[in-house]
Amino acid sequence: MSVISDAPVAAAAEPSAVAQRLYRAIWRWHFFAGLLAVPFMISLAITGGLYLFNDEIDASLFRYRNYVTVGSTELAPSAIAEKAVSAVPGASLSTYRTPAGADRSARVTVSTEAGKVLVFVDPYTGNVLDTVGAAEEFNQVVEDLHSLDYFGTSWERIIEVVAGFAIVLTLTGIYLWWPRSQTGGVVSVRGTPARRVFWRDIHAVTGIFASVVILFMAFSGLLWSGFWGSKVNATLTANGMGYPVELWDRVPHSMLVTTDVLPKASWLMENAPVPESTVPSDGQTALPPIGLDNAVTIANAAGMLPGYDLSPPSGETGVYTAAIFPADLQYERTLHIDQYTGERLVDTAFADYPATGKLIEWSINVHKGQEWGLFNQLLMLSTCFVVIAMSVSAVVMWWKRRPKGRIGVPPAPRETRIYLGLWAIAAVFGVLFPLTGLTILAMIVLDQGVIRFVPPLRRIFS
Repeated sequence: MSVISDAPVAAAAEPSAVAQRLYRAIWRWHFFAGLLAVPFMISLAITGGLYLFNDEIDASLFRYRNYVTVGSTELAPSAIAEKAVSAVPGASLSTYRTPAGADRSARVTVSTEAGKVLVFVDPYTGNVLDTVGAAEEFNQVVEDLHSLDYFGTSWERIIEVVAGFAIVLTLTGIYLWWPRSQTGGVVSVRGTPARRVFWRDIHAVTGIFASVVILFMAFSGLLWSGFWGSKVNATLTANGMGYPVELWDRVPHSMLVTTDVLPKASWLMENAPVPESTVPSDGQTALPPIGLDNAVTIANAAGMLPGYDLSPPSGETGVYTAAIFPADLQYERTLHIDQYTGERLVDTAFADYPATGKLIEWSINVHKGQEWGLFNQLLMLSTCFVVIAMSVSAVVMWWKRRPKGRIGVPPAPRETRIYLGLWAIAAVFGVLFPLTGLTILAMIVLDQGVIRFVPPLRRIFS
């Protein structure tokens, strides 16, 4: 499952000595993986549980800046953007988010030397409702803590390792849970909180019921990882299973990708190239730029769902890019508009994605609790609670069983052949999930090459 496990009472009931030794070997690696993963699993569960309700948080704690009194006439987008830019000294327009409804504010992102700032503007009066650093906005902080982006790229790699460990822990946890003639601890909890078996059963029983969802969350979470996720994205795109590259065949495109011009993009579209506007040839009369107001009008006429982000052109060949990635996937869309002619150069909707891309976007939507409304949120939230319960119960039962002054690692079988199969499985896992595989390799070297031959360390870890 997803954290440190303890050997069930029924370990002695294994049908053979070899099976007992294999059991202990798997238990040992389950323990090591859990020892490293527990703090991060708890952090992921807490921050993930919070982020599931980001819309509800915005609608309650931050209602003052997200909701407005409906007026008679909205200001032009350019006037709203100008109000926002004027509110932050030395700022320039980065993106404009249209109001998501008649009673919603417009959100303008401006760029400054210190970073990007979100400015919330009443679209009827032009009043600035609030300003906050983009990296300091509450839900963004929660998201960055969830992925460890808050602490930098190197920390984000740790989450990729932990997601891989979650898969290892779940699969080994299922093996350790598997009924071996015991009369309890399979679907029921024995004893009282004063006894270690109670915590063992809490860990195992809750874990087995949530194992499928935990595996799903680990795999779908890995898609966002900087190394594994980007490799999967590139591989799918190269094989015609990513974003629909054929839509870009008829237009010139720049060196920029979607994430260079938008604050957020869908997983499938984040590396899609941004096309270029047509610059008049020598001797031709240059057309004047269409401007922000016309770009919004064109996007609205194209049927973009209200609440989309619109980025202005970057340079004379740049384009207006409108995009929205809502909970309802059928409205997910990215639109690039020529800044001179107003032509829709590339218009990509969820319906245009290949089957693989749709499946991945759907899985990410479920991971974020956005697919089936409140049921999806509660399903993911309950899984977060299970992960916390498993983590806490693992620590409690470890504390109860550990010898005084020692870590209490489950003993390693002496037979090398017991480990050969496990190492082969670890090698395959390392190919599929390289960063996790490297960490497993480091654990093997530490366990078999250092702890085993250094008496003080062998005693501490015993």
